[in-house]
Amino acid sequence: MFYYLYEFLNFNIFQYITVRAGIAFFISFALTVYLMPKFILWARAKNASQPIYELAPKTHQKKEKTPTMGGLIFMITAILATIICARLDNSFVIASLLCLAGFTAIGFNDDISKILGANNHAGLSPKAKLIAQILVAIVVSSVLYFSGDIGTEFYVPFYKFPLFDLKIFAIAFWTLVIVAASNAVNLTDGLDGLAAVPAMLSLVTLGVFAYICGHAVFSSYLLLPKIIGVGETIIIASALIGSLMGFLWFNCHPAQVFMGDSGSLSLGGYIGLMGVMTKNEILLIIIGFIFVIETLSVILQVGSFKIFKKRIFLMAPIHHHFEIKGWVENKIIVRFWIIALLANLIALTALKIR
Repeated sequence: MFYYLYEFLNFNIFQYITVRAGIAFFISFALTVYLMPKFILWARAKNASQPIYELAPKTHQKKEKTPTMGGLIFMITAILATIICARLDNSFVIASLLCLAGFTAIGFNDDISKILGANNHAGLSPKAKLIAQILVAIVVSSVLYFSGDIGTEFYVPFYKFPLFDLKIFAIAFWTLVIVAASNAVNLTDGLDGLAAVPAMLSLVTLGVFAYICGHAVFSSYLLLPKIIGVGETIIIASALIGSLMGFLWFNCHPAQVFMGDSGSLSLGGYIGLMGVMTKNEILLIIIGFIFVIETLSVILQVGSFKIFKKRIFLMAPIHHHFEIKGWVENKIIVRFWIIALLANLIALTALKIR
């Protein structure tokens, strides 16, 4: 909407991506801060709280009445800010909106089922959730592939040339990246604010790559793949950062509201999609280092127990391991934030070291 105002008002400032990204940030932040208290009051009145997992550390039992599905609010505000500020004829924006809406719908379905069933196991089955995620990711990947606006070359960090061309198999690879990122963030969302800050840092880093890849001069100078139109996605990233910042106001310890699958699945899915759109699928391992560690801890725990009948960690994901060891929640959260910040600073060196 704002992009087209400069044509009618002869006000050129709105054609700049950075200006519209800033506007999107403040719109989503303001709307989230305004709407979240109203949602919390409504959720408490309707007893819309997710049951605490029975095997969770005992310290979690005091959170039993905390409302969930806060992710639904910050996703709606981010989508609204994107519609207002971004170019809606851009294939990257279209794919992004489909990703956010699709994964939010899956998460909402899971959250509401758990609430209505008053049971943590009443939501979508793991198989049904995974199938739904794959279907959404295939649609999003196909939109990108058939738009012709993005190449199918495979890049690795710190190397300026593509290794090979995935061609039609890019759809399968991109789907894998999006679904893996979605589930990784979902696993991390277990403590107050734990997933929100690493997600914001990831979006900042990916937004930098998106802006440079979409800029002819900067991409050429830094030897990054030139992807026309991808710079528009920093508006979406900025909107999400604004809405997440507004959400964190209420989600910081002790949390007044939880993100729920409505937020974590869609947030992770979009981080994965941004990795795809900026050709940073492998660099996502560093960008989302906390999410990777959390996921690996679950894989190792399950694998070790099935094969050797022994547990590696006191509990997985790994943040629960530290809880059981006696670390207070705030200490775990802040230390994980610091690790996420350091990992993203390392990832940003890929801009220059190629």
